[in-house]
Amino acid sequence: MTVRSAGPDDVDAIAALELEAFPDDAWTPEYLQVAIDGKMPTVRILVAEDATGKVAGHALVSVVYEIAELQRIATAEQQRRRGIGGALLAASIDLARSEGAERLLLEVRENNVAAIEFYHRAGFVEIDRRERYYRDGATGLVLAMELPGSTATSG
Repeated sequence: MTVRSAGPDDVDAIAALELEAFPDDAWTPEYLQVAIDGKMPTVRILVAEDATGKVAGHALVSVVYEIAELQRIATAEQQRRRGIGGALLAASIDLARSEGAERLLLEVRENNVAAIEFYHRAGFVEIDRRERYYRDGATGLVLAMELPGSTATSG
């Protein structure tokens, strides 16, 4: 498996993963294309390829000064439990650090126990709750990870 920056040829595969993972809130192919083309300067999209070169997962990270946000992370259903999510998360953390972020934030549904456990194992801690945050009224949890070793520069 390889994790790399997304390119224009990845749009359709990422859009399909978006629909699978986030059916009510998927990024459209057009929106993904804008991000991949660099027209959203704070957004980076990473993809994980399996051994055959097929996109098996993706992550969207936004970095604004010292704060990064993991906006999305998803693995193809048939590819889960193979370390892809962990590899994407590690690459997202590395990306945030390399762009000077000192903290990485994310939101997760309170009822998504597997994801919450995944993030806690990685070192994230809950810092806030957002009642009725999602369209269906579900509560969102805000998790954070401090990023020591950031390459942030002052000036």
